[in-house]
Amino acid sequence: MPTELSRRELSWVIGGPQGGGINASAEIYAKALTRGGLHVFANIEFHSNIMGKHSYYRVTAAPVPVRSHVDEIHVLVALDQESLFGDALERKHYPSHTGHVHQVAPGGGIVYDADLKIDPAQFQRDDIRLYPVPYFEVLEEALKQLGKGGQSRKYIVMRNTVALGASVALIGYDEDLLFEAIRESFKGRKAEAAEMNVLAVKAAADYVRAHYQERPARKLTALPAEQRKPRILIKGVQAVGIAKIKAGLGLQTYYPISPATDESVYLEAKGPQYQLTVVQAEDEIASINMAIGAAHMGIRAATSTAGPGFALMSEGFGFAAITEAPGPVVFLWQRGGPSTGLPTRTEQADLQFALHPAHGDFPHIVIASGDIEEAFVDSFESFNWADRYQVPVIVLLEKFLASSLFTSDRLDTSKLKIDRGLVYQPVSPEKNGYRRHAITPDGISPRALPGTAGGIFSTTSDEHDPEGHITEGIDNRIAMMRKRMVKLQTAAREIPESFKFKLHGPRRADLTLVGWGTTKGAILDGMTELELDGFSVNFLQLRLMRPFPAQEIEALLRDAKRAVLIEANYSGQLGALIREQTGIALDHRVLKYDGRPFSRNEIVEGVREALSERTKEVMVSHA
Repeated sequence: MPTELSRRELSWVIGGPQGGGINASAEIYAKALTRGGLHVFANIEFHSNIMGKHSYYRVTAAPVPVRSHVDEIHVLVALDQESLFGDALERKHYPSHTGHVHQVAPGGGIVYDADLKIDPAQFQRDDIRLYPVPYFEVLEEALKQLGKGGQSRKYIVMRNTVALGASVALIGYDEDLLFEAIRESFKGRKAEAAEMNVLAVKAAADYVRAHYQERPARKLTALPAEQRKPRILIKGVQAVGIAKIKAGLGLQTYYPISPATDESVYLEAKGPQYQLTVVQAEDEIASINMAIGAAHMGIRAATSTAGPGFALMSEGFGFAAITEAPGPVVFLWQRGGPSTGLPTRTEQADLQFALHPAHGDFPHIVIASGDIEEAFVDSFESFNWADRYQVPVIVLLEKFLASSLFTSDRLDTSKLKIDRGLVYQPVSPEKNGYRRHAITPDGISPRALPGTAGGIFSTTSDEHDPEGHITEGIDNRIAMMRKRMVKLQTAAREIPESFKFKLHGPRRADLTLVGWGTTKGAILDGMTELELDGFSVNFLQLRLMRPFPAQEIEALLRDAKRAVLIEANYSGQLGALIREQTGIALDHRVLKYDGRPFSRNEIVEGVREALSERTKEVMVSHA
């Protein structure tokens, strides 16, 4: 029995050569869907080379919330033959490289360039509908209306718009909403380009209506105007960037690395309006050390990176911890590893690295965000934690979140309050000597801002006494270690439960799914389908990884009848953390490590396989 989401959603995919402009077309389409009051999820998959390799953008929309993609495609838009059948050379070595035709649902449709001269028999399917459209011929008709006839090859990138227009006409969506989205995307000096694209859509829609009476089985309709709620369409890098600005970020450092760079580029564009400086450093070592220096100077500072860059930050991270810097906040956008690994693919394999980023024992905080709203709030609050507890903070994010588009209610800033922590306020500087690292019960000693009377202090990466002077004394070492480490207890006590974990569904259930990060969307969408199997399901989402809420998690898992761990890594890193902290080994593991995000199908099928076969571990990959 299908769920409401699976009955009402439409999965649309556009594929073509990298650098061919599929991004613009897919995002315009997503904007048009959002304007129609629909919930939208969109995700791009692309290679780490610059041009030529196959990439594709999937956009899933429904009148009910959708947080993930499904493997099946209802409408496939192909700009080249590889999008249909895959790369012939690669298929010799990897038979699974078969393009997207096999993913098209029965009754689904394929829009492709008629100039490819493909024999319909090559599709080897009689349960799908084919819509060859002569892209350049249609584009030529559109250009003639602007007096630009004979120039279709000059505007080759507009093939995407022709294909988009054809597919929108086939699914019956409101073309006026698409025109609005196009004009919004090409406003200002690009107004002429907007009208060219509008005409291309109209020409493609007219061609489809004139040549094809049969439509794909799945349709998509905008909601009535009075039912449309104002929503935004936003990427993870944008949500994080906005949160940083709201938090009063003063310095962002980075060295270019996928997928983190997009966030810094976004902030560079906004910086002049908000007294924000963004510095591209010479390497990641300089990036974190610049941010540490700024944090000591009283500036809210951050650095954004990915696994290979974070690997170079270890020494700086330990320096920040031992000197009790109020930060910096490190935004770690996870991608496939090890080493350079998969630069443009997603993974959740940096959890244990984030928990142990440098040698020795030291306090730091690690929070993992599961969606746009959490990334926004976590990013903002991470600066409060850095100031309040005077520790470095890691916000664990993923490439999947960075480049995916989500519809969201407008980000709520009403409850966000800046907390700069305990700052030194001298009463009588001449008599009261300031001790930066003074021993306190909660581990937090007032920090001095530059220029504060009597607030001059020393600090060092060597062990030091409360005044910051180097010493290797035994009693002092014990006292200072305890002083720093007790901050974790203080943070664990003060950080609200909403940041630590969330239990979705009933308190007790027949099946408990356990996960973290952006597996959240696919798990939540898949839970309803699993419930159709006749048992109750809940989802335990872990968020605060350090300090870990061990007692609360242990209590919840002790009540779980059967628990399945779901992670996008090879080794089940969250499962290892749970076992370390609670002594509980989860019953089953559903893992994925092919560099692609979990689809809803993979969640459902992986869990079902684990339960039916009673296997300890299931690896899924439908890519």
